[in-house]
Amino acid sequence: MTKHFLGDTAVLLGRSLRHIARSPDTIITTAIMPIAMMLMFVYVFGGAINTGGSYVDYMLPGILLITVASGISYTAFRLFLDMKGGIFERFQSMPIARSAVLWAHVLTSLVANLISLVVVVGVALIMGFRSGAGVLAWLAIAGILLLFTLALTWIAVIPGLSAKSVDGASAFSYPLVFLPFLSSAFVPTGTMPGVVRAFAEHQPVTSIVNAIRALFTQRPIGTDIWIALAWCIGILIVAYVFATATYRRKIS
Repeated sequence: MTKHFLGDTAVLLGRSLRHIARSPDTIITTAIMPIAMMLMFVYVFGGAINTGGSYVDYMLPGILLITVASGISYTAFRLFLDMKGGIFERFQSMPIARSAVLWAHVLTSLVANLISLVVVVGVALIMGFRSGAGVLAWLAIAGILLLFTLALTWIAVIPGLSAKSVDGASAFSYPLVFLPFLSSAFVPTGTMPGVVRAFAEHQPVTSIVNAIRALFTQRPIGTDIWIALAWCIGILIVAYVFATATYRRKIS
């Protein structure tokens, strides 16, 4: 059964990746908005924000999370098109593992977002981003981003399967893109007013940003990394349960 699932997932993953290769504008579009934000904040607002160091170094973790948040909207979009195009019904008539269809879309999201993240980091390096992080620190950063992408991708599966329109399938990502602005991604939370500060310091993006930033700068991570991992794993589990329940309901 496991071999059957892995083989079916690999075949369907190849199908999804071919769609991505034929329309690279998807990845380009995903990367353009975070890059535009990075350029604007660094060269327009960066001089007015005191973070005690290079502003591009400070804000990059938040930009990486925005890149993922904007990228997963395409996962919902592709799922919606497959659902409305009758592809799921066609797959059900074939001897393939049912869960392989969802996992192919999820893995495609991971690959596409990885490419977008590499592009954004490359632009940040051109803008002056520097990090003394070692190999282990970079692997830890990659692991956090991978887990964050996986959690948000399973969230994207839900509207992708249940939305009534294309706009509805992708609009869910807007709050996720906005969430880093109410965190420590762009300014220290200590500069925020009381209620906003309380929310910013206790929402998941802040702990994830702080953990990645500490790894980039080789500073003590403290409890941020454990809080970040707890948030990512918790969101992943809840999103996976709801997504698979939605999928079963749709194909039943």
